[in-house]
Amino acid sequence: MTTSVFHLAFPIYDIDAALRFYVDGLGCTVGRRSNHALTLGLAGHQLVGHVTTDQAPPQKGIYPRHYGLIFLSQDEWQALANRATTNGLSFYQQPRVRFPGTRIEHRTFFLEDPSQNLLEFKHYTHESAIFGEQDHGQVGDSSEYAE
Repeated sequence: MTTSVFHLAFPIYDIDAALRFYVDGLGCTVGRRSNHALTLGLAGHQLVGHVTTDQAPPQKGIYPRHYGLIFLSQDEWQALANRATTNGLSFYQQPRVRFPGTRIEHRTFFLEDPSQNLLEFKHYTHESAIFGEQDHGQVGDSSEYAE
């Protein structure tokens, strides 16, 4: 049992669009809300979208910024992928398997929220890859780094 909750703050440009994506689309719960910020619950963790008018340039690829969840159940991962499809959420990368046949094999997909934040959702074939498999030595896809 954990005694802490992860907190992540990120920029949003439109509270109503964020609500449609995170609550209606992903199924997050809504916490506090003002004209300048919105708190959301995602799998027991707190996300806070802060309204800004300063738009960062779009990322070229999935690195360096993204956040998301690692599912311990492939069925739960698939259920969220299905929910995202059903709700018409914007896939930045479609569901796929990365590093097939290795100890870090995992299923993944990326969504892009209305403020161009990227979210990754994944499930590892071998749970040891979440924090282990140091001998493998690979983190991410080198082809996905912007040049």
